[in-house]
Amino acid sequence: MNFSVYWQHADAISKTLYFVLLAMSIATWTIFVLRLMGTRQLKQVAQTQLTQAVSKLKAKLAPLSFDQRKAVAEQALLRQISTEKASAEKGVSVLGTIASLAPFVGLFGTVWGIFHALVAVGKSGQAGLAQVATPVGEALIMTGLGLAVAIPAVLAYNICMRFNRSLAIELQDHAHGLLIDTMLQQDSSAQKAEKVSTEKGLVGGQV
Repeated sequence: MNFSVYWQHADAISKTLYFVLLAMSIATWTIFVLRLMGTRQLKQVAQTQLTQAVSKLKAKLAPLSFDQRKAVAEQALLRQISTEKASAEKGVSVLGTIASLAPFVGLFGTVWGIFHALVAVGKSGQAGLAQVATPVGEALIMTGLGLAVAIPAVLAYNICMRFNRSLAIELQDHAHGLLIDTMLQQDSSAQKAEKVSTEKGLVGGQV
């Protein structure tokens, strides 16, 4: 079927629904392409932010006990992980919304087109297959358009969610490594400070 024929018979509501589906499709592909292009960079930035979050705390952790240092470092890492997860999930909810709404938008366009087709048949007084097939076929185009928008949105949503789960696991592993390194460094520093203090005490006692 020629699309120009459908466009000539479509009314204002059908054309509006078409542009809504077109906007949904553009948004889906834009978000998905941007996420694919920024996947590696997002992982690197997230890991860098975790490292910086721990580095800022090192000076404040020195006077604390081991349990206190561990609790403070864990809270800082968890807070930063939550921030990075929120950043990674930007746009994913839009994909989920489009995947849910697009079929219903297309279905509404189909129902609206069939309604007008039946009204036209009623006015003409002829209900033959030749009179019904063309307008009904034109109305069903909206269902196809809705599915054409929804299917890529569902696939893009699932791919992005899988990436976010992978990112969360990598961030947790990186955070555990940072926590262990920080605790070891702090313990080493504390032991050195205690050793120096002990040596000074001994020297002072001998004098």
